[in-house]
Amino acid sequence: MQTHRAIIDKINNFGKNNIPFVLFVDFLMNKTHCFTLEELEVSGVEISFPQFKSGQMTDGRCQEKVEIEKKNISFDEYEKGFNVVKKQLDYGNSYLTNLTFTTPIETKNSLQEIFQSAEAKYKINFKNEWICFSPETFIKIEDGKIFSFPMKGTIDASLENAEQLILNDEKETAEHYTIVDLIRNDLSIVATNVHVEKFRFIDTIKTSNKTLLQISSKIVGDLPTHYLEQLGHLIFSLLPAGSISGAPKKKTIEIIQAAEKDDRGFYTGTCFYFDGATIDSCVLIRFIEQTTNGLVYKSGGGITINSEVEKEYQELIDKIYVPTL
Repeated sequence: MQTHRAIIDKINNFGKNNIPFVLFVDFLMNKTHCFTLEELEVSGVEISFPQFKSGQMTDGRCQEKVEIEKKNISFDEYEKGFNVVKKQLDYGNSYLTNLTFTTPIETKNSLQEIFQSAEAKYKINFKNEWICFSPETFIKIEDGKIFSFPMKGTIDASLENAEQLILNDEKETAEHYTIVDLIRNDLSIVATNVHVEKFRFIDTIKTSNKTLLQISSKIVGDLPTHYLEQLGHLIFSLLPAGSISGAPKKKTIEIIQAAEKDDRGFYTGTCFYFDGATIDSCVLIRFIEQTTNGLVYKSGGGITINSEVEKEYQELIDKIYVPTL
């Protein structure tokens, strides 16, 4: 891992000289791993992005369905963190705070087996230390334009009128408006003509035991002519991702650290792939980590002034899943 300043200079150089790389940044931007594609091949890291794959990537799918047993935190424990956040929302110190917790899990499957069997837009196995199967794009950069696709709002697709329920939910709608506004403001730091191109569209996510509906939006802006020469500055100006922190970002991160017991580490961090001209990246959610005490699954959700603690607790639990067909 390198210092903040050194990694920005390194990425600026890679951008200027069109050198492909893969970059991992943790939630608090204290830890980074940056690999050229040659270094990545011998790093023990496996990656599957829509336009890029690296590592063994052998067909290690389990013959039986992947199943995990959740050792859910108690409602009382969750409520303590929720109340810390809610008080700050009541004070007006935050408009949206992403609250996450760590849930111990048990499974007969290895991290490698889960990684191979999961179906997701972005998949990462980081040296069998943690795996991620994320549906969420952070930013894309192509032909002088920057795109972001914030995701906020999830519902069980089997519920009657599920699509209308999630689209008409006042709390979920307010949360989505807030995060879209935050991302739009973030992109305006590095781009001009930033606008929402598509608002609140629905994606379908299949898991091992249910189907979920997820609400997303698309935001786009124009980058300056020589943006690749300042690619490191551009990336770090946008971090951490607004969808997994909140608004206003700086104060909300302080609230998160007061409310959460565990260091997020690379969970809710970001991974970037640069092919020498374009960037694709994801938010590191849907995340299983190997700890000294066993496997844990990290999950959470956005809290607003209208949030109900019982519903937020259930959402935390519902997001503990492996997306397999």
